[in-house]
Amino acid sequence: MLLRTARSLTANPSDAEDLLQTALTKTYVAWERIEDHRALDGYVRRALLNTRTSQWRKRRVDEFMCEELPEPEPVRGGDDPAEQQALHDAMWRAIMKLPARQRAMVVLRYYEDLSEVQTAEVLGVSVGTVKSAVSRALGKLREDPELGLVR
Repeated sequence: MLLRTARSLTANPSDAEDLLQTALTKTYVAWERIEDHRALDGYVRRALLNTRTSQWRKRRVDEFMCEELPEPEPVRGGDDPAEQQALHDAMWRAIMKLPARQRAMVVLRYYEDLSEVQTAEVLGVSVGTVKSAVSRALGKLREDPELGLVR
């Protein structure tokens, strides 16, 4: 579940694993300060978001080109895998265009399946802020021309 959140916040699976490992390390270091150990999921999610935000602000570019791309895992299902992949890729490109705060709210609401109240608690904002930001984000996604081509 936490790895899925990390993957939703980053561009590739390796970065997601690194992000999750960093967040879990921060949680371990802060273990004594955490009062309610039943709320660890929320604490780790918040650490994921804070760490990702810090990384985004630093904007380090240490990626490099490789000559051979790894093959994606085969997709099982009744629909055409190429169409599913095209839709998936278009959706993530559209989500990555959103501002960081809106992207985090969309990921928590729809990919992590948290309620508006839970999303507000994780991000430390009001429920109204979550509702309005998610509404604006969904409006931007509806207007994205790349997603219009996939529909």
